[in-house]
Amino acid sequence: MIEIKNLDFAYKKQVVFNNISLSFEKGNIYGLLGENGVGKTTLLKLISGLQQPNVGSCTVDGIDPFKRLPETLQKVYFISEDFAIPEGTPEKNVKSIGVFYPNFDLTLFRDLCKDMEVDPTRKFSEMSFGQQKKSLIATALSLNTDYLFLDEPTNGLDIPSKSLFRQVISKHINDGRTIIISTHQVKDVENLIDPIVILDNDEVLLKATFAEITSKLYFDFATEKDTEALYSEMLPGGYINVSINKAGIESQVNIEALFNTVMHNKKAIKEMF
Repeated sequence: MIEIKNLDFAYKKQVVFNNISLSFEKGNIYGLLGENGVGKTTLLKLISGLQQPNVGSCTVDGIDPFKRLPETLQKVYFISEDFAIPEGTPEKNVKSIGVFYPNFDLTLFRDLCKDMEVDPTRKFSEMSFGQQKKSLIATALSLNTDYLFLDEPTNGLDIPSKSLFRQVISKHINDGRTIIISTHQVKDVENLIDPIVILDNDEVLLKATFAEITSKLYFDFATEKDTEALYSEMLPGGYINVSINKAGIESQVNIEALFNTVMHNKKAIKEMF
């Protein structure tokens, strides 16, 4: 389990987090959402042990990841949006990394490359950006870490590759693994992530499962705008309206509409959840 308690973090005088508390339980694929600059990547770096809190704590299975202990590092893997391109081929790269991860599975890596339509014997320098990224995703999953953090994983992927990404991630989630996906491309992962975490300037606005969200909010596609809705947006053919679910009616979460509802009703949403 990842636990963040009363955490403050700042880059010099720029405050990123102010007294936030948050937890991530195993067996889930979390969607980490927020506008540019609110600290999504910073949060992943803190959990990975690449940054240290100024105040408060961040622990992975009870241990401070910033201590960089082998027993913690072998449990986590982080693919940054601005990843460095490795030398050589994906297979050579994963073999050199895999020795540090006790659950690494080379056969799984090769199977994942096949699923992702990547040639693991081709040099990274000869690949497109999308092929490079798919190779690194295959690497990350084959290490079989308890915690996997993906920062904007679908950026640079074409439409068929995004579909392959969703299929591969869905196939490899289990009760012992936690995946956190930080993204702006919510439609790429809409049917993949649950629960949702939404960050704002220095705080957490929302952490909730889809079941919790739909028990309190009602998402309705209608021909007319609902003037009493918390949020309403015109779409082709009508409006998406998000209202307080007073009647307890089941509905399907629209993540983009949810995000906009939260950003337009910050205080009300925090009180509601």
